[in-house]
Amino acid sequence: MQMLAIILVLSLFIGLLGMNSRLGFWGNFFASILLTPLVGLLLVLASGSKKQRHN
Repeated sequence: MQMLAIILVLSLFIGLLGMNSRLGFWGNFFASILLTPLVGLLLVLASGSKKQRHN
């Protein structure tokens, strides 16, 4: 039970870190839950930021 709580907290943190990445908060959050928080962190670091629209 404690391991699940740790994974959820780490995944939440990784989701917050990846808010401005291509996957966004929810994509990074669910990826880190499904894969592991370490892989989720690697996804955040490897993915580029969202492209800004210039009008």
